[in-house]
Amino acid sequence: MRVLIVEDAIDLAETVVGRLAQSGIVCDHAASVADAEDYLRVQGYDALVLDINLPDGSGAELLRRLRGGGDRTPVMMLTALYSVDDRVSALDLGADDYLVKPFDQRELEARLRALMRRETGPKSDEIRLGPLSYSVAAMHASLNGERLSLTRREATLMGLLLRHPGQALSKERLYDGLFALNEADVGINAIELYIARLRKKLAGSGVAIVTLRGIGYRIEEDV
Repeated sequence: MRVLIVEDAIDLAETVVGRLAQSGIVCDHAASVADAEDYLRVQGYDALVLDINLPDGSGAELLRRLRGGGDRTPVMMLTALYSVDDRVSALDLGADDYLVKPFDQRELEARLRALMRRETGPKSDEIRLGPLSYSVAAMHASLNGERLSLTRREATLMGLLLRHPGQALSKERLYDGLFALNEADVGINAIELYIARLRKKLAGSGVAIVTLRGIGYRIEEDV
């Protein structure tokens, strides 16, 4: 999952980015409407976390423009406002969820994962492919009931592939799901290294990651 955090309170933003990164969620941070628009011009996101009060404008107006342009990316609004009218207004503009500051980081993470399950993922926390099972919330994978030892990025990559069983995902799509824009020093060929690590851990299991030359990678049962 790749998320754009649009928040001008740097300390809060850094805390959110750090916490989500520990959970395998790649985050970019914009401190203003202008910065957010710059990010959105060059990068697609699975979700936006959007503050209402920003130094150069309103997050609500940014949301209005996004929805007016046909952008349906799930949006979580953040605000210190708490009246029912404020919440209704944000939802009417096209927000998918609403969280009032201060909030518990665990709640933000859980709500983001719920948004993604609602939009594209399975309704259950568990994804299964043959003997392989994967917990979306915990980012744990098991083979025949035995838990695999995975690094955070290996688990994130496993989740990306399993959310699209039988579908080819390009190297670029996988890279976007693993690395933030401020990690530009990491080359795209790093994906090959992580794919090789997962293949080693899945060897002989009946589940394989197939290379489709010139297209990308696909996870499937090896029958």
